[in-house]
Amino acid sequence: MTFPNPFHQHAQAPQPTSLLRDFGQGIYAMDSGYYRDEFDAVHLIVEQGRIAIVDTSTQYAVPRILESIRALGLGPEHVDWILLSHVHLDHAGGAGSLLRHCPNATVTVHPRGLRHLTDPSKLWAAVCEVYGPEMAAREYGGLDPIAAERIIETPEGAQVSLAGRAIEFWDAPGHARHHVFIRDVRTNSFFTGDTFGISYRDFDTAQGAYVFVTSSPSQFDPKEFKASVLRVAAAKPPAVYLTHYAEVRDVDRHAQHLAHQIDAFADIALRHRDAGPARAARIREDLTALMLGELRAHGVTLSDAQCLEVLDLDLKLNSDGLVCWLDSLK
Repeated sequence: MTFPNPFHQHAQAPQPTSLLRDFGQGIYAMDSGYYRDEFDAVHLIVEQGRIAIVDTSTQYAVPRILESIRALGLGPEHVDWILLSHVHLDHAGGAGSLLRHCPNATVTVHPRGLRHLTDPSKLWAAVCEVYGPEMAAREYGGLDPIAAERIIETPEGAQVSLAGRAIEFWDAPGHARHHVFIRDVRTNSFFTGDTFGISYRDFDTAQGAYVFVTSSPSQFDPKEFKASVLRVAAAKPPAVYLTHYAEVRDVDRHAQHLAHQIDAFADIALRHRDAGPARAARIREDLTALMLGELRAHGVTLSDAQCLEVLDLDLKLNSDGLVCWLDSLK
């Protein structure tokens, strides 16, 4: 069932072409409209009139995706692949709904995520438990199951072809155990979901992008996260494409920053390991101080209040995720 989304609708719906950013070589980013502008990207790879969609955002993004496809002069019948980095709802919540419009498409997912696509009832129940049923419906719309015959598993080393353009999958644990990196072999660029962090355009300065870790619940693992990030850097890609948000270059510099920040996140969590019910609040306080200091060093001139408005959701999720990580150490 789909519900109206009154909180995230634009006062005036943008035109499809205004939602798309063309990065060249057949790679596009589309603003899904989830949560706020330039928060959540759906990426498209276009090759010889065939399309691969990388992550789908929520059910509410499906009309935007279809309109953006039409803005490229193509139709949903030209979609061959829906490639999922992982099954969190801001990445895969719209996959089942979108697939109904794309008769020739196949969905890819890490083997650990397959069961949540064919039978999303447990995943949806967990989301409702966290957010409450009304908020879950308002934020995500629901989840449609996908027939197993329209899904292929993509473990480490799997590869698919988009009109002869090879797309490769790498295991990418650290944010979630069912996460993959999606490598466009032609450009050696990576679509990284959440395992190369988050980079909002609000924080771009003359120094470039600011990238930060996402440790949201419930499978954050600092050792695996660092290994995944540094593995991408070792491949020397010209760019990575983050779901939150779009293209980031100077990959090695960002990887080194993320590696140090992962350690800092873990140190903050361990500092408050024995704080009982106050753990999340104390962790959030220290994360806030860390990130505001980094933003100032990066040359961001927004006020603290403006920065915290942008980071509010991430600070909550990251502190909650670090509490989950501490619990996993028991």
